[in-house]
Amino acid sequence: MAKESMKAREVKRAKLVERYAEKRAALKAAGDFTALQKLPKNSSKVRIHNRCQLSGRPKGYMRLFGLSRINFREMALQGLIPGIKKASW
Repeated sequence: MAKESMKAREVKRAKLVERYAEKRAALKAAGDFTALQKLPKNSSKVRIHNRCQLSGRPKGYMRLFGLSRINFREMALQGLIPGIKKASW
């Protein structure tokens, strides 16, 4: 389980990315990289980490399902994910 402070930090980064998205795109199109450097670092889209929706775990994230590998496996074994069969794991 991820710390609440880490989850809150990710939410804050996502809000910054949303706020500066248009401005970053305009500066990139204009080629003004000095002004782009002056924007907050966390306003860049690449600084957002994908986290599991259930546990908040950042590692082993499966983008298609929005889950970590551990939660995916548990849900698949319980039959909660349609179309997924246990082969051999």
